[in-house]
Amino acid sequence: MKTIFITGASTGLGKATAELFQQQGWKVIATMRQPEGSSLAQLDNVTVLPLDVTNPAQIRSTVDQAIQLGVDVVFNNAGYGLMGPMEGFNDEQLTRQLDTNLLGVLRVTQAFIPYFREKKSGLFITTTSMGGFLTFPLSSVYHATKFALEGWSESLAYELSLFNIGVKTVAPGGIVTDFAGRSLDMLSHPAYDDTSKKVWALFDVNNFSSAAQIAAVVYEAATDGKDQVRYVAGKDAQSLYARRLEIGAEAFRKELGKSILGV
Repeated sequence: MKTIFITGASTGLGKATAELFQQQGWKVIATMRQPEGSSLAQLDNVTVLPLDVTNPAQIRSTVDQAIQLGVDVVFNNAGYGLMGPMEGFNDEQLTRQLDTNLLGVLRVTQAFIPYFREKKSGLFITTTSMGGFLTFPLSSVYHATKFALEGWSESLAYELSLFNIGVKTVAPGGIVTDFAGRSLDMLSHPAYDDTSKKVWALFDVNNFSSAAQIAAVVYEAATDGKDQVRYVAGKDAQSLYARRLEIGAEAFRKELGKSILGV
């Protein structure tokens, strides 16, 4: 029986992925900042552990516990969205976004690498976003973390292939979860109010995927045995990605900018 280690499993995609893998006969180590009362703990073959990916000491402790149980796949899923104009962010907001979305993933992955290298097997899957290869206004710092994860994953895949360790990303579009609530840090600024309204009008939840649909892509990535780094997940992400590839990055940027901002 294989085991998957999941960060950010309290709600949304992380929780849906934990439930799906458990249903498929996997053991699951589900981690989250506040594990008390998690319904996942009631499921067979699910272990719930505390993990704040911005806490290096806790990462080491929790990863050590997980390794004692055995791990085959690590799913780096913890993250949130910082939205708003660049000029309005304070240093604490910038640091928290980079610490959670980027450095947290790097730290967790680094902690597992020696274990996977010694056993010459293992797989890292990281939730990125369609925002890791295309952009929207008022999301620059969030995009910075997701673009970074895509590039990091592609580079890391080369070196870890030496030890039969896989590296993959799942890049979803919109997901019908509470992302716009507890997983979103949104800054308003009067100089950008009109732009903010235009950007949010672009997102139609009717085109979003469910968390279960994206979890199914995570399961595919974990089990298909393919030498493939990126899995674009969700109809909205696939459509936009295909358009960007079709017309090129610069033309796509201008097209999207005109459709949103009228310029």
